[in-house]
Amino acid sequence: MKTHSDQNSEAGTLPRDLGDGLLLRHAEPTDTDALADFNAQIHSERDASEPEMGIWAWTRDLMSGTHPTFRPGDFTLVEDTHAGSIVSSLNLISQTWAYEGIPFKVGRVELVGTHPDYRRRGLIRAQFEAVHRWSTERGEMVQVITGIPWYYRQFGYEMAMTKGGGRLGYRPHVPQLKKGESEPYRVRPATEVDLPFIAELYDRAAERQPVHCLRDEALWRYELRGHSEGSFGRRLLRVVETVSGEPAGFLAHSDGLGDKGIWLSIYELKPGFSWLAVTPSVIRYLWATGEAYAARDQKACETFGFGLGVEHPVYAVFADRLPHINDPYAWYVRVADVAGFLRHVAPALERRLAESAAAGYTGEIEVGFYRSGLLLRFGQGRLAEVVDWSPDAEDSGDAVFPDLTFLHLLFGHRAFDELRRFFPDCGINIHSLARGDEVRAVLEALFPKRPSHVWGIR
Repeated sequence: MKTHSDQNSEAGTLPRDLGDGLLLRHAEPTDTDALADFNAQIHSERDASEPEMGIWAWTRDLMSGTHPTFRPGDFTLVEDTHAGSIVSSLNLISQTWAYEGIPFKVGRVELVGTHPDYRRRGLIRAQFEAVHRWSTERGEMVQVITGIPWYYRQFGYEMAMTKGGGRLGYRPHVPQLKKGESEPYRVRPATEVDLPFIAELYDRAAERQPVHCLRDEALWRYELRGHSEGSFGRRLLRVVETVSGEPAGFLAHSDGLGDKGIWLSIYELKPGFSWLAVTPSVIRYLWATGEAYAARDQKACETFGFGLGVEHPVYAVFADRLPHINDPYAWYVRVADVAGFLRHVAPALERRLAESAAAGYTGEIEVGFYRSGLLLRFGQGRLAEVVDWSPDAEDSGDAVFPDLTFLHLLFGHRAFDELRRFFPDCGINIHSLARGDEVRAVLEALFPKRPSHVWGIR
């Protein structure tokens, strides 16, 4: 993963005069206090009486220079030079994800905000132009962001990959130990000695989903010790072990309550240990921890949740104890060069094709986006070529996907038939109906609907 020891090549157009005394530039360490205060205020809830201190702490963590993939200059900010104040800012957190095991670099944009008095002046757009350029220079094929509905579509993003989702229960669903029974598993804070065990389980669990975030040794150490107390980015790593001290699994949760409850963000067990046997102890730990947070913060703990995505082994065995289903949101995703990304992940696509009813396929498929498109050429099951292709008035492609809807297919967010139902102008082109079954079979083999649960770097 890139560590950004030198930003000279990325600073070519910054600082940039935006007019009216507004200056777009990299953040510097001396901006830490002002930037933390700005973000805490801008990202607080509407009508909140206090700034959002979790965001304040997260900003300071990122500005500290200790993050393995981030430096203070990875924040952009717009300064009103007349007032001497920050009026807009965002950042780019570099990381590496994997698509069916194939690594690709990602730039995560976060903490996007502008003071209300300076909105609708194009300040965010100017900053996105800068960080998109940096991201490309860093070799990042994809940019992602979590955020409010619609807004980031303006900058080439589509909500095209599953984010979040989970199950939760309430006090009556907490399993109780029988009289005289002792806790068979205990949960304790993780230490650096545990990190290889945690990393191994994390990597093994990643095989269940098509897209996941890669973490190296430095990032695991940062997850363990790097975030400050109360930081929005902080998750507490815990090890689940037997009473004799044998590690059985690990989990992570925040250091406070969210939405009247406590949530796990990751939970995995070592092969050979039973979800049925271990999870009751985990639920009791989770509930006790949530009640401790409630007493500390003078809040109410009403729920315990497993925020482990749409699919997870624990859901199948504890459906009654986790009766409430939280629907997932979605990651905003931007892929500037779709053809290049497809070429990069071609081995994964070929594996999918080889395991499908269309194994060994030879032929060409024109994928049209109405104003642009791709030509996919196959030879005996190999994706021999992916090139940009231009539709015309007579030929808009064998399969058509308006705007950025193809990204839903690419990242397993929607099935081919779902897209056809959601978007009437999406699907098999009327001029290609004669080979519609062929085109559909190949695209469904290449891009099955498979939700991901990406625990990204923050």
